[in-house]
Amino acid sequence: MQRRTEPMTSPPSVDPRELRNALGTYPTGVTVVTTLDANGAFVGLTVNSFSSLSLDPPLVLWSLNVRSPNLAAFDRAPYFAVNVLAEEQVEISRHFAKRGARFERLEVHTGLGGVPLLAGCAAHIQCRTDARHNGGDHVLFIGRVERLAYDVAKRPLVFWGGRYHSAGGALL
Repeated sequence: MQRRTEPMTSPPSVDPRELRNALGTYPTGVTVVTTLDANGAFVGLTVNSFSSLSLDPPLVLWSLNVRSPNLAAFDRAPYFAVNVLAEEQVEISRHFAKRGARFERLEVHTGLGGVPLLAGCAAHIQCRTDARHNGGDHVLFIGRVERLAYDVAKRPLVFWGGRYHSAGGALL
C-alpha cells in the first residue's frame, strides 16, 4: 500500500490570548495543590490544570509553569495534596492564586509526609510524586494516589469563562 505524504509545513501561529480564550470555554474544577518546601514550610497554589490520569494504578496529574516560584518545592517534594475546593471557597482560590500565599488564618490539617490539607474542601487527594515531565512552558506532575477523602454533600467550585461558578445540579 502506498501512502501519500504531504509536504512538511510549519503549523499556523496560535495567538496565546486566543488559545486562552478557547480553553476558557472548557469548565474546570478548582484546586489548591499543596506540599512542603525544603525547610518544611507549607506551600500551596491554585491549580485548574488538575486531571485524573489512571485508575489502575491510581494516578492524577497537574501542571505548573516553569517560571513559578513554587517549582523548586514541588520538584523536590516526595508528596503533594490536591485540595478540591468547594463552591464556598472562592476566597481561598483567590488567596492561593497570589504569589507567596501564606496559610495564616486558615484551618489546616496535615496529611502524608506532613503536606497541608485545607479544611472544608470537597475532596483531598494525597499523592506520592510518581513522575515529572517537561511540557512546553510547564512541568507535568504525576502523582500516585495513596489516600483520599471526599464529601458528597459539598459541591465543587468550577471555573469557566474567566469566572467562578457552582457545579449546580445534574441535568439528567
